[in-house]
Amino acid sequence: MSAGELHHLDYHLNDHELMGMDTFIHRIDSTEVIYQPRRKRAKLIGKYLMGDLLGEGSYGKVKEMLDSETLCRRAVKILKKKKLRRIPNGEANVKKEIQLLRRLLHKNVIQLVDVLYNEEKQKIYPFVCESYCVCGMQEMLDSVPEKRFPVFQAHGYFCQLLDGLEYLHSQGIVHKDIKPGNLLLTTDGALKISDLGVAEALHPFAEDDTCRTSQGSPAFQPPEIANGLDTFSGFKVDIWSAGVTLYNITTSLYPFEGDNIYKLFENIGKGDYSVPEECGPLLSDLLNGMLEYEPVKRFSIQHIRQHNWVRKKHPPSEPPVPFPANAESRDPWRSMTVVPYLEDLHGYTQEDDDELYDADDEFIYTQDFTVPGQVTEEDEDLSPAHYGRAVAKPVCVNGTDGGGALNSKPKVERRSSSSSNPSRKGLSTASKIRKLSTCKQQ
Repeated sequence: MSAGELHHLDYHLNDHELMGMDTFIHRIDSTEVIYQPRRKRAKLIGKYLMGDLLGEGSYGKVKEMLDSETLCRRAVKILKKKKLRRIPNGEANVKKEIQLLRRLLHKNVIQLVDVLYNEEKQKIYPFVCESYCVCGMQEMLDSVPEKRFPVFQAHGYFCQLLDGLEYLHSQGIVHKDIKPGNLLLTTDGALKISDLGVAEALHPFAEDDTCRTSQGSPAFQPPEIANGLDTFSGFKVDIWSAGVTLYNITTSLYPFEGDNIYKLFENIGKGDYSVPEECGPLLSDLLNGMLEYEPVKRFSIQHIRQHNWVRKKHPPSEPPVPFPANAESRDPWRSMTVVPYLEDLHGYTQEDDDELYDADDEFIYTQDFTVPGQVTEEDEDLSPAHYGRAVAKPVCVNGTDGGGALNSKPKVERRSSSSSNPSRKGLSTASKIRKLSTCKQQ
């Protein structure tokens, strides 16, 4: 067929052909579309079961994980070497941070438990924390309209920050990037100093704390860095950053601001700022001492500890700022995100719950303990020799009475929930907990 003949071909379809096409092309309304979330598949990295994504930064992702041996919640930062190479000093900063964290052990400093490497995928899994951190301080501040903490809550966090900072300095480590975004909080309210990527370890035989480089956040830098000095006191840099942090969490403001980094550094270099009157004389005096322009005159940690605002007990005057709900799941309790992956790992299905209520002769035993010398209603028919013993009490799952004497042994029929799946070894931990709690409620 020539090109001329192709040009005159008619590609229009007639009505009969269109009706035929309608048999396999159907239009549906958007309300008829049922969205089914993708099933969460279990992924094990060594002995750790991976959970959901907690956050993402310039260096990598942070995910929740569960230690399969200790059943402790952990958090891991997943780093890709390919991404680190694009960041200036990225690989060097990560290696330095791992080396620093290996030698640190304090309740207010993030602790490194394990480091895993995947050479095939060029991934690093460091920073498996020893206790699970619910969220960051900055996330809490952003969750309330006031953007600040009540004084008593800010005081509690600041005292913990002092403890962690004093420990770092005692180990010859300058953090260089103290700010709310690098302060994490655990489920029991403990503060953890994190992100030592730009920290510097002083030489063991160094005469003082002199430093020469700084890569911290601009708004938290002191005048000596803003003015471009070649050398500066590392410890006094951390004191200044802690002062800006205290200023921010109590007032929702920053002592120095600027439209751009150049204007910001210009304002910091001048050192002109003011403390809001609502802070009161004690807090104002503390902030002025920590934000002293001259590093030599700036408060030390020992001086801060002796300050009356730090030593004073601050009674609660307003409700504390709570942990915000999870951004992804909207869970206000910040529940463990590993449970769905546990269910997938152990083959748990909803049918397992139904099996529990289909059984007629299944019993779960609980034990009631009496106080020595106290007679309970169930023990009235027993001899005094039996008082104070543990008595096995049958509780029927389906709600009927166990019946029979206490000494009789009811027939127990055990069903193996792994009959439908030979590879399973019983129900998952989450399923067992759910069943026990259901029986207790009945």
